[in-house]
Amino acid sequence: MIKSDYLIIGSGIAGLSLALKASKSVSVSLVTKRKMFDSSTGRAQGGIACVMDKFDSFEEHIHDTVVSGAGLCDEKMVERMVVEAPERIKELMWFGVKFTKRDDSNSRFDLGMEGGHSKRRILHAGDVTGNEIEQVLISNISKHENITVYENCSAIDLILDGNKVCRGAYVFDNENNKIEIFQAKITVLATGGAGKTYLYTSNPDVATGDGVAMAYRAGADISNMEFVQFHPTCLYNSEAKSFLISEAARGEGAVLRLKNGEPFMDKYSSQKELASRDIVARAIDSELKSRRESFVYLDITSKSRDFLMKRFPNIYAKCLEYGMDMAKDMIPVVPAAHFFCGGVAIDEDGKTGVDNLYAVGETACSGVHGANRLASNSLLEGVVYADRVYKDSLQFLKKDFSKIQGSFGKCNNFSGKNPSIYMQEWEEIRRITWNYLGITRSDGKLLKAKKRIDILKSEIDQYFNNTPITVDNIELRNIACIADLIVRSAMLRKESRGLHYNTDYPSMSPDAKDTIVNIQNA
Repeated sequence: MIKSDYLIIGSGIAGLSLALKASKSVSVSLVTKRKMFDSSTGRAQGGIACVMDKFDSFEEHIHDTVVSGAGLCDEKMVERMVVEAPERIKELMWFGVKFTKRDDSNSRFDLGMEGGHSKRRILHAGDVTGNEIEQVLISNISKHENITVYENCSAIDLILDGNKVCRGAYVFDNENNKIEIFQAKITVLATGGAGKTYLYTSNPDVATGDGVAMAYRAGADISNMEFVQFHPTCLYNSEAKSFLISEAARGEGAVLRLKNGEPFMDKYSSQKELASRDIVARAIDSELKSRRESFVYLDITSKSRDFLMKRFPNIYAKCLEYGMDMAKDMIPVVPAAHFFCGGVAIDEDGKTGVDNLYAVGETACSGVHGANRLASNSLLEGVVYADRVYKDSLQFLKKDFSKIQGSFGKCNNFSGKNPSIYMQEWEEIRRITWNYLGITRSDGKLLKAKKRIDILKSEIDQYFNNTPITVDNIELRNIACIADLIVRSAMLRKESRGLHYNTDYPSMSPDAKDTIVNIQNA
C-alpha cells in the first residue's frame, strides 16, 4: 500500500501545477499512464488566453467566453477564471515558462488572435506553447522531494470506504504487471480528455476518458458529455498522426478553401475563419458531405516565408516533412475530435459529488465552457482550477486515513482475450461514435448508437470482470463507458446548441440546462 496526502492522477498542466503547490508542505503521489510528458497539454500549439493588454478587459474576455458557450456557461465561474488568470500566468512565468515577446519590446507579449476572441489575448511560446509549459513544470517537479512520480501506471478504479468517501485508487503497474493500492487523504482526477473514443482525433493515445469513467463508476454526476469539440483543422495526411494546424493560423489570416480554391466560410458566418470552432467545424463537415470529399484546404500563402517560419516554426517544419511549404502550398485539413466540454460535475472549487474527490482540467465540467469552448481557454482552466482545488483541499489534510478492506491482489499474466478481438471492439466503438455521435447528429443516429453501445459495453464489462487486468482492457472498458455517457447525454438534449447539432431539433431551446447522467439513472 502506497500512502500520501495527495494522490493526483494525470500529468497535464492541471495535475503538474497542482502537484507543485501541494508539495510545499505535504506528500504527493503523481500517477501517470505513460511518461509524464504524454498529455494533451504538451500538444497545445495556440496558447493560453489572458487579458494582458490595456486595450482589452476582463469584461470582454468574459463576454467572448459566454458567447462562445452558446448560453450554457456558468457566468460566475467564467468571471472567476478570467479574473484569476493574470496571477496564474505570473506563477507559470515564475516557474520558468517563457512566453514570446514582441520584436520591438523586451516586456510586451506577442499576443495572438484566435477564433471567437474580440481582442488579441493569447499568450504563446512560438507554436509549441503547451510543450513549453509541460517541460517547465516537469523540470520543477523533479526538484521536489515531496513528489513521488509513478510513470507507466494506469488507474483502474477509485477506492471508496463504507461511507462512500474516496480514499485513493487501485492502480495497475504496467511494467511490473501488478496492482497497487494508492491511499490518500485527497484524490484528484486530472486525466485529461477522451478523444480516443473517436476514430479521428487530435488527442494523444492516453486520452481514453479514464478519470470521467472512474468517477462515474464511483457515483459522481457527469455533466454535458454531448458537447464534444471538433478541432476544424487537423492535418489530412495518412502519415501525420493527429497533428493539428493551430487555431492561431486562422487568427493570422489563413483562409479555408474548397479543392477548387473557392473560399466558403462567408456562407456560414460573418466572422468567416474567425468564427468559433463549432461553427467552423460544422461548415467544413457540411461542405465535405455535400461534395463527397475528404478534406478542404487551409491557405496562408499570403504570408511571407520568414513570417511563417518565425510565428509557426513547428507547424512549418512538420508540413515540410510531408512535402508542403506553407509559404506556397495550401494545407489539406479535416475536423477531428479535440476537446470535451463536459465531464465530472464540480463546484467552484473543483469538488465532485464524492467526498474527498476532486476533478480538474478537461476531466471536469466546471461550467466555464458551456456548450462550446473558446479557443485557448483550456490551459487557462487547468491552471486556475488547480489553484482552486489546492486552496480548498487544505481543509482535509488533518483527517486520518481509514482502513481499506480488500484488494484486487496481483495479476500475474496477460493471458485472456485474443488481441484481434480486442482491437475489433475498440475500432467498432470508435466508428460508432464517429458516424453517429459526430459533428452532426439525429434521433435515428443516436438510437442506433445507443443499441450497439449497450451491447458492446455489456460484453466488455463482462470480459473485464473475468480476465486478468491489462492496460488494453482498462482503456477499452473506459472508452465504452465514455461512448455510453455521450449517447445518453445527447439523447437528453432535445435541441441544437453549440457543439451538439441534432437535425431533428435544429433550434436552441429557450429553457436549456445542463445534462446530468450518473450510475443511478443508467
